[in-house]
Amino acid sequence: MAGLRDPNTKSLRTTRRTAIGLILGTPLLGACSGVQQTLNNQFGQPPPPDAAQQQSQSVGTGRVKVGLVLPLSAAGNAGVAAQSMKSAAEMALAEFNNPDVQLLVKDDAGNPQGAQSATQQALDEGAEIILGPLFAQSVPAAAQLTRARGISMIAFSTDSSVAGRGVYLLSFLPESDVNRIIGYAASVGKRSYAALLPDNAYGGVVEAAFKQVVGTKGGRIAAFEKYGSDRAAAARTIAQALAGADSLLLADDGDALAGVSDALTAAGVDLRRLQLLGTGLWDNPRVFATPALQGGLYAAPDPSGFRSFSGRYRARFGQDPVRTATLAYDAVALVAALARTQATRRFSSDVLTNPSGFAGIDGLFRFRADGSNERGLAVMRVATGGAQAVAGSPKSFGA
Repeated sequence: MAGLRDPNTKSLRTTRRTAIGLILGTPLLGACSGVQQTLNNQFGQPPPPDAAQQQSQSVGTGRVKVGLVLPLSAAGNAGVAAQSMKSAAEMALAEFNNPDVQLLVKDDAGNPQGAQSATQQALDEGAEIILGPLFAQSVPAAAQLTRARGISMIAFSTDSSVAGRGVYLLSFLPESDVNRIIGYAASVGKRSYAALLPDNAYGGVVEAAFKQVVGTKGGRIAAFEKYGSDRAAAARTIAQALAGADSLLLADDGDALAGVSDALTAAGVDLRRLQLLGTGLWDNPRVFATPALQGGLYAAPDPSGFRSFSGRYRARFGQDPVRTATLAYDAVALVAALARTQATRRFSSDVLTNPSGFAGIDGLFRFRADGSNERGLAVMRVATGGAQAVAGSPKSFGA
């Protein structure tokens, strides 16, 4: 992932076959849900030389071998997230009906060298596809090996720049959030858009998506500004131009977003006149508790699926999953389903980029040929008691 933040944030119908229903047109076996979150890229000190070897293990006895590369021995949030994702992967195998899959679990210690070594081990042991790594900086190092062997990789990074031929991202990409929320705003009559975004990598991705989708929806950009540490100055700069806008996109996490709204109010902006729009980072208790953000709309997976998944995870492991655990669950369930239904071409690019997509814990998703993904997201409204759905997730990508 580009950066991981707060990993401890907190089927349709689930059956005993649960794992996931994957190719659309088959029963949905999983659930839908979630919030877009990122974890802070906190690797800490390198682990002892034998730490990665201690973390290696196989799960399952199927003939289809699948490499799972995670920073299991990394310090801080990275290691916590990785352990939870590993547990979710094991849960996916347990909930799938007799999967013909064997997971080769490898530790990359949260760095590119470790990712390359872990991937090499999995490939040497017969892996037909690699799931992971988690961090953007580790993906290219591992991809050198998978591409050389003609093997696909499904990585968990949120940085779309590391996607590409044979490297698919199963993650929550900011582009999907922006496309969904601007598309919804256009559908209810909004035409004049403004954006106030953080001057960082996340803000840069949101900016590019915002400018593109506004144009495709026939809207116009009335105002645009980015901020660094001085939010007040940026708010004053954009304040006057907001008179020509009917909606305002803000894309930051909870505490920062509260500060941005305070700065705008101090600059004389009447936020009640504007339709506030946001990304999945808005799914945060701090946002729900901020009066100025009430009524704002943001795109995110339908939360019901993650609630169902979390309940099953707690019952199995006695603790809450990290938010990114669903990615590992869906990845393992996907390969198990493809191993059962797609014969020898099960992990080919043609199969993985099926335009109908797949259905997982967090709803519909599909891989694009460029390795990025598209998700079927809901539109949520900010309220004091939490999020309220105003538009559900699409039932298919053709809808």
